[in-house]
Amino acid sequence: MKSTYKLIDEKTWDRAMHCMVFRNSVEPAFCVTFEADITNFRRKVKKQGLSFTMAMVFAVCKCANEIEAFRYRFVGGKVALFDRIDTVFTYLNKDTELFKVVNVPMTNDLKTYCELAMKTATEQKEYFTGPLANDVFQCSPMPWVTYTHISHTNSGQKDNATPLFDWGKYYEKEGKTLIPISVQAHHSFVDGLHIGQFVDKLQEFFDRGSKE
Repeated sequence: MKSTYKLIDEKTWDRAMHCMVFRNSVEPAFCVTFEADITNFRRKVKKQGLSFTMAMVFAVCKCANEIEAFRYRFVGGKVALFDRIDTVFTYLNKDTELFKVVNVPMTNDLKTYCELAMKTATEQKEYFTGPLANDVFQCSPMPWVTYTHISHTNSGQKDNATPLFDWGKYYEKEGKTLIPISVQAHHSFVDGLHIGQFVDKLQEFFDRGSKE
């Protein structure tokens, strides 16, 4: 099912001034890296025989979808709020060591999403299937490095408000499994407050891992 959006009347929108200020910044996006406890979540994913990478894509995109600020985009120069955001992720071709960019619609269920995402990623032959749609979250796992900071290339398109999610190599510490996660978002729509809400929702989702 295709996602839909509604245009925002910026004359009556509470965030209109903030949006305008950040939209005209030289670098309108900002990036935050944090550490999450995935002990329960990893156990659940392993028990169900699911791909950890696909499960992470589902987790971050599910939680981001629940926060309105992450669903705003610029459409034709105007501010729009989407009802649902789908997923895009990078998937490594181990034979060539080049990655594919894979588009998968968001679903309501972890297992359903993981199976669909894995099928789509393995069957896709092209590295790129075309320009990214506006209504996606972009995920790039980097499981080779337990990083403390990450940066991204800048397309130079100030109206590109697609949030970017990354995560690195998880590790064990004091009986817990921890992982670095990064989120980059357009400051016209997303503030530190919203990043905090995302972090809390995501950790809550991870913590429920052994209880579902």
